[in-house]
Amino acid sequence: MQERALHSKPQIKICGLSTPETLEAAIGFGADLVGFVFFAPSPRNLTLDQAQALAQQVAGRAQKVALSVDAKDDDLRAIIAHMQPDLLQLHGQESPERLRDIRQKFGLPVMKAIGISTRADLARLSDYATVSDHLLFDAKMPKDSVLPGGNGRTFDWSILQDLQLEKPWMLSGGLDATNVAEAIRQTGAPAVDVSSGVESAPGIKDINKLREFIAALRPLHAKHMP
Repeated sequence: MQERALHSKPQIKICGLSTPETLEAAIGFGADLVGFVFFAPSPRNLTLDQAQALAQQVAGRAQKVALSVDAKDDDLRAIIAHMQPDLLQLHGQESPERLRDIRQKFGLPVMKAIGISTRADLARLSDYATVSDHLLFDAKMPKDSVLPGGNGRTFDWSILQDLQLEKPWMLSGGLDATNVAEAIRQTGAPAVDVSSGVESAPGIKDINKLREFIAALRPLHAKHMP
């Protein structure tokens, strides 16, 4: 496979943050986007009050992303009221029509997560690309899992080798400090998203792993923190 050049400064999203300390570390090391999860089965799930406090801590230093899974309008309305996200990440079975409806109702950009296992999974890409502002490619959810993301699984990156997509997009799924640079070389991803790859246990972010992940992509940009 022909490898693509590594982006000099790919965008980095740290998802599933849940404590002031790890949020501060992610921003301090140079994360561009920070994600907060609103999905009860997830070990990364936040209450609205928790999310509000963390969102206030961000204070414009990174983009705030609210991740939901097949959320109803009332739930999205409450999330938006509490944390004023910059981006809504839709990680469920939302249809293109539902994406269009959410964008019109709430006036916020949306990012649709697409589960990838084989090249055939790209067939629905055009339908979502027309109604979303960003796309995220993640490993398809295992059959025995209730979590659509954060499962620590990669997929065959060669599936994205010849991807022609004008929309901004992110690569996710099983990324960590040891493989993220190679993943970008193979796919040309302009942005990456990580959750379980920077955790010491499900839902528990590890400051050292956060540092290592960002430094793997930005050795000259990642800031040193104690």
